[in-house]
Amino acid sequence: MNHGDNHITVIDEEGNEQLCEILFTFDSEEFGKSYVLYYPIGEDDTDDEDIEIHASAFIPSEDNKDGDLQPIETDEEWDLIEEMLNTFLEEEDDE
Repeated sequence: MNHGDNHITVIDEEGNEQLCEILFTFDSEEFGKSYVLYYPIGEDDTDDEDIEIHASAFIPSEDNKDGDLQPIETDEEWDLIEEMLNTFLEEEDDE
């Protein structure tokens, strides 16, 4: 994964690169991990469908210039991510 200001390039299993916009990131002391929520750029251009938001654990590289995305492995992590996303979306609605 490469990341700029608020974009990352995600490479899928077939080696295809997808430019994604970072929605937000957060750290979890409970799991000792950082998480990133993101969506493919271009998906926000269509009004007829909900944006598919992806979530991954983020492991920074030693130089902090890039890192690796890891899959979310437990239901407890998914529950935490869902809670954080709902809070984020509620705050967005309030503005």
